[in-house]
Amino acid sequence: MIFATCPDLAELSQSERAAITRLPRTITAHDAHLAGQPTMTTVEVGGAAGALLPLPLTVAAWNLERCLFPASSASKLDQAGAAIVLLSEMDKGMARTAQRHPTAEIARSLRMAYAFGVEFLELGLGSETERGFCTDTVNRLGLHGNALLAGAPLTRPFMLRLPGERHWFMTGGDQPRLGERMAIGAVIGTTEGPMVAVSTHLESVAHPPAREAQMAAILDALDQHFPGLPAVIGGDLNTGNFPDGDWRDETLSAHAEARGFAVHGGPADAVTTRPSLITRWPSRAMKLDWFLTRGLIAYNMRITPSLAADGTPLSDHDLVTLRIVGLG
Repeated sequence: MIFATCPDLAELSQSERAAITRLPRTITAHDAHLAGQPTMTTVEVGGAAGALLPLPLTVAAWNLERCLFPASSASKLDQAGAAIVLLSEMDKGMARTAQRHPTAEIARSLRMAYAFGVEFLELGLGSETERGFCTDTVNRLGLHGNALLAGAPLTRPFMLRLPGERHWFMTGGDQPRLGERMAIGAVIGTTEGPMVAVSTHLESVAHPPAREAQMAAILDALDQHFPGLPAVIGGDLNTGNFPDGDWRDETLSAHAEARGFAVHGGPADAVTTRPSLITRWPSRAMKLDWFLTRGLIAYNMRITPSLAADGTPLSDHDLVTLRIVGLG
């Protein structure tokens, strides 16, 4: 678990990033280099928020697929009445998103505090489709990760790297990366007491046992560092995202339920993905986005189309929200 924070993540030079591309493609080399990078081992915190959040409240989870449209995305979250926001696939300093910091922009628009952590240091410009959005020939920072935003101060913000096979470093194809899947969270104060909120993004290039292990790592960390606190976990869990897979084949939900968590996915036949400007012709629609809660009275998970007012798709994932009415 990483608790170190900073107001702005350290920048790696182009020569430092070039050196990463020359590393041996081994887990040992990957992990040794990652451990020495403050950018990858620190949580960026910023924004500003009010006092305790009143209950009931709405928590939102959204894979924003790099976040091409921060202003429209913030408007969508505002319309949903989200008091806590769990975001994944958020760029910072990437050419495909105009070298912007969409997490900070959304937090500023919603008057929220935020915590941002790096899942991957991107060593290229992205997929062929993404390169069509690039405003420069290099990434200024090349950071890509997950974020937590809230309308109340974030206490003890943290980041947890999840177990994996370093797929994107070893065999990343047109998306070579340094890093591994992660979760980011913090304690948030409500009028009924504190709770922990966690934003995560589980591995897409994996099978159910690997994703169960990643979820188990999150639950273990909560038990160790925040024992007894109510918790909400949300994000893109990539359930069923393997050849001929189905979300019902996953074992992570049963693992979480055995440890006292309720699993919220909306209607069983509802999917949470759609075509977007980047993912233009997906081979299938999938049910990937979920909430898990413990110690909370929560219900009414909703799936809202991720379309801007003019019909532009904001992501290949729809926005999901959950109503939390109390602690207990």
